[in-house]
Amino acid sequence: MSEAPLMPVATAVWLIENTSLTFKQIAEFCKMHEVEVQSIADGEVGKGIVGYNPIISGQLSKEEIDLSSKDADRPLKISFNDIKIESQNKKNKKYIPLSKRQDKPDSALWLVKNHQKLKDSQIAKLVGITSASVKAIRNKSYWNINNLNPKDPVAIGLFSQKDLLESLEKADRRIKREQKSKNTNKI
Repeated sequence: MSEAPLMPVATAVWLIENTSLTFKQIAEFCKMHEVEVQSIADGEVGKGIVGYNPIISGQLSKEEIDLSSKDADRPLKISFNDIKIESQNKKNKKYIPLSKRQDKPDSALWLVKNHQKLKDSQIAKLVGITSASVKAIRNKSYWNINNLNPKDPVAIGLFSQKDLLESLEKADRRIKREQKSKNTNKI
């Protein structure tokens, strides 16, 4: 079974208004009954529906319409654009409700206290605040430092335990690289 075009009724409206195709050809192409197409043409169905041009959307070509217009027995063939949509493993920014946004600096403080090996940029990325804010929290110069209470960001749902472990592993690799480069510089 072949696929129907995008917005079949609107496509049928456009084909009726702009081509000399038979109702049967339009019905077959749009996966509709011939009586439905006849009703659209008579104005009984689809009042107010704006026609959708299948040529612009790439579902039909002008040549395809011309060929089928000349031969009433020739069905229209839908064109498929083989566009590959690759999903990149990008992490989508998770929406943080307003009630939880006040927990971001608290979570940053918790990470600063419990995971000193994380860089400010890593904490900022995990929690979703700026590196400058993390630096201010670390230096205790944050504007609201007196009202911050350390909160485990995983427990309150700012990010997953997996995200935290990945960041910690990355920090460990960075520390090992730095130690290795220090050792090679001493020799």
